[in-house]
Amino acid sequence: MMITRRLPKSEFKTAAVRIGEMSKLSPAVMLIFLMMLCAVPASLHAQATDEPVITDEMVLQAEPLSGIRLGIGIESGGFWFSRNEARIPGDSGTRFDLTELTGTGAQAYLRLNLNIGFGERHNLRLLFAPLSQSGTGRLSEPVFFEGSEFATGLPTQGTYRFNTYQATYRYDFYRDSRWEIGAGAALLVRDAKIELAQGELRETNTDLGLVPLLHFRTAAAVTDRLTAVLDAEGLLAPQGRAFDVSLQADYRFSDSFSLFAGYRFLDGGADTDDVYTFAWVNYLLGGIRFGF
Repeated sequence: MMITRRLPKSEFKTAAVRIGEMSKLSPAVMLIFLMMLCAVPASLHAQATDEPVITDEMVLQAEPLSGIRLGIGIESGGFWFSRNEARIPGDSGTRFDLTELTGTGAQAYLRLNLNIGFGERHNLRLLFAPLSQSGTGRLSEPVFFEGSEFATGLPTQGTYRFNTYQATYRYDFYRDSRWEIGAGAALLVRDAKIELAQGELRETNTDLGLVPLLHFRTAAAVTDRLTAVLDAEGLLAPQGRAFDVSLQADYRFSDSFSLFAGYRFLDGGADTDDVYTFAWVNYLLGGIRFGF
């Protein structure tokens, strides 16, 4: 049996700029701050007694992997760009705003994930998240892109694609009657493309690569059926950054079926000699989860 005491509420407190501007308050800093707040319940619980207490929950951490749980999540809604800038090549191209061509209006999207649970605390998530947008507009200034110059004032088609395939492992290291907190790592495969077309002139930049990420998740039970969930993946590096963060409300109708809704943002890009590209994507989301 785990002995706890309820703490006063007063003890408790959710899809870019150049790397050289990191000293300013950035989405990454806000994310780290939010993660620290969500970890408070665990630390406060550990301080609730003067003597260490070995609970049933701790014993579960040493159990062998057993009992496989499967779940399918289908997420959809609308996405729109707050920012989508590029300069290719990164050291000699012209920096331009793709939203001048593709617009900033909301478009529909779909994300699919398969969740696999092993034992009580081990979790694997496989994600397919396609994202693409295209449109036609006029450049506000001449743009040197991929070795060609695109003139201003002419109809220009812009295409942006960022499809991701991702595997995430998480270990739930803390649980009580209300909170669940876990952390892990993810490996993302990105399939990216930026393309400009103006009459017969067409230039394309593609990028296929692997991106390692850190993962953090916390869930807080609001009622017996309603749960608030913060799910975040991201990493900062000298070449750029990548973050995928969502805050959702999940309503459970049964052990095998629930509905969820919330907000997600993607923030990321790279700043190298070959490419400069940064984007911020917003999502209003909803979806369903099935368990087996």
